[in-house]
Amino acid sequence: AAELLDEVGLGDRIGHYPSQLSGGEQQRVAMARAFINRPRVLFADEPTGNLDAETAGRIEDLLFELNETAGTTLALVTHDEELAAQTERVLRLRGGQIVNDERRREEEAQAVA
Repeated sequence: AAELLDEVGLGDRIGHYPSQLSGGEQQRVAMARAFINRPRVLFADEPTGNLDAETAGRIEDLLFELNETAGTTLALVTHDEELAAQTERVLRLRGGQIVNDERRREEEAQAVA
């Protein structure tokens, strides 16, 4: 756990309580917890929804970096078109039904990031 906290830049905050952390720091702790067991699939529902643009950008970079390192399939739920554009596949839903399925090559998704 300490190693992952170091990876997300919070190794020095290991003894702090959640109330002592900023929203961005709490989000990074949540990501470290999510990746600790190296899940095959990780679901992230609006992972940057409550963050300012600068913090959201850092969290997005970190999320994709941890995803790459862990080799995890990442399923994102988001309304953020810029975040969705960084992925290899985008499924658009309306009324609970898939209305569009966009697939990109990995290089195209990374170029957007």
